[in-house]
Amino acid sequence: MDIFTQVILETGPDGRARFREEPVALTEGSPMSRLSALIPTGGLQLRRSPAGFASSMHCTTHPQWLFVLEGRMEIGLPDGRVRVFGPGQHFYSADTLPEGATFDPTVHGHRSRALDDQPLVTAFVRS
Repeated sequence: MDIFTQVILETGPDGRARFREEPVALTEGSPMSRLSALIPTGGLQLRRSPAGFASSMHCTTHPQWLFVLEGRMEIGLPDGRVRVFGPGQHFYSADTLPEGATFDPTVHGHRSRALDDQPLVTAFVRS
């Protein structure tokens, strides 16, 4: 069976942000063009951030897919782990603040920044 690997940025049971990977089965389409089942969405939003863009630690407010269209994006977690995503790469951002928690940047969320002194163009697709 063909699969697509979905990178997920989520809040774990301990309240800390983490990355994990999950397969998405490509069960539809034709042998030359394998497709997943249709995934419902809540809208598309495009963003352009200037070279040098950097955010402070924050949580995702709405779970959403993030696709990098231009530039490179670094995502850093409070524990020091970092992943870099370039054009054509993606992740599913679902690291929301746990219900009842008070945001603590040493525990919750992630930071992001543009790399290589280039603007960062991304597409957000809400689930």
